[in-house]
Amino acid sequence: GNIEIFNLDMKPGNILKVTGKISPDTDGFSINLGCSSKDLAFHFNPRFNESVIVFNSKCSDVWETEDRHNHLSFFRDCTVKFLIEMMADKFRVKLPDGRELCFPNRRNYRKINFMSVVGGFKLISFKL
Repeated sequence: GNIEIFNLDMKPGNILKVTGKISPDTDGFSINLGCSSKDLAFHFNPRFNESVIVFNSKCSDVWETEDRHNHLSFFRDCTVKFLIEMMADKFRVKLPDGRELCFPNRRNYRKINFMSVVGGFKLISFKL
């Protein structure tokens, strides 16, 4: 159930609203934003088997340094909504419980065209 979108046109100041259902048996999933699967400005990766949310970026198909948060406030087999705001210097994610986590815009992206959803997350809707 992986999804790729190539014409997103996300810019600083935009908020992406992503709603989906987390699979009951998944170890995790990721929501990725960048210019391709090899160049990601933002990798949001909840891992249920580790009880963490991992953020990262990828440059020329090479992962950079992980940023790990122990605030996994949602569960398998539930429907969730994430708000991802692109800012000039960072990405801000609002989790279903209202908590906000930030990840730096490491490569100073000014436009995001690519989005992918990978793993145990069935996309219901997204709105930019």
